[in-house]
Amino acid sequence: MIFATPRQLREAGVLGINERNCNYTLMHNSRSLYPLVDDKLQTKKIMLEAGLRVPELYGVVEIEHQISELNSYLSHYRDFVIKPAQGTGGDGIIVITGRVGDRYRKASGKLMTSQEMGHQVSNILSGLYSLGGHNDKAIIEYRVKFDPVFDPISFQGVPDVRIIIFMGVPVMAMMRLPTSASDGKANLHQGAIGAGVDLATGITMTAVFKNDVIDRHPDTNAPITDVQVPHWQELMDIAARCYELTGLGYFGVDMVLDKNLGPMVLEMNARPGLNIQIANRMGLSHRLELIRTHAAELKTVGERLEFARTSIAPLD
Repeated sequence: MIFATPRQLREAGVLGINERNCNYTLMHNSRSLYPLVDDKLQTKKIMLEAGLRVPELYGVVEIEHQISELNSYLSHYRDFVIKPAQGTGGDGIIVITGRVGDRYRKASGKLMTSQEMGHQVSNILSGLYSLGGHNDKAIIEYRVKFDPVFDPISFQGVPDVRIIIFMGVPVMAMMRLPTSASDGKANLHQGAIGAGVDLATGITMTAVFKNDVIDRHPDTNAPITDVQVPHWQELMDIAARCYELTGLGYFGVDMVLDKNLGPMVLEMNARPGLNIQIANRMGLSHRLELIRTHAAELKTVGERLEFARTSIAPLD
């Protein structure tokens, strides 16, 4: 178990939610820019305009009437993902890997009927999973086939990489690895593993599962530490470039590695969670203040990436 006193947390530079909200999200993120990252359809648009890869959009369900036609429409695709356009925390996402007769096979292996699928899509439209509970849209998109290097450390789902960006500089990174407890989803709140990643090298370090520090995947027993994340420098470059694309000063970029298509941006988050500190066993505050001190000197993406590698990464 992980325990620390408030004094120890301050000395370690652990960022709390109130400090994050007051000194970073509210101070550096104009609310007018939030729709660019809160709405996954808008995120796809700006990524594609910038020449960055995103999962292909198959379709959008906008009104209840379209649900009756959903089964017929999905007959064109053997595997796909359905997610809320304005969802948060991984809730409401349906990952379909294949079919058994007239049923859909989820990433967890469980089967879903077309009626169950329609019910969940209806819940998406009603805003059950959206930010603020507002009416939403259901996105149907390409299901990422993850890089084989992650086979031993991922259970029935697609691992992803989150990089926190502050004033254009990568601050901290982690991999989120699906488990049986997370139902194959890369979401820490639902039971996925968070593995810290060294910014300079892209090699995984410590890992946390729920409240425990671990070094092996609980389902596969494969080592989680010292795994080289492929295309690491490209992932860092994409994340840093999102600073200019969104105009946000403090945000998280979630990316995946498709075995055929390479790095893809899944989504961005203007209020990234703080569990990344637990995965790295290091606080964000010292890194954020160092960036704040030097941000005016860092004019280009290349300069910001070099600063992350040579000044931020050594703080581990």
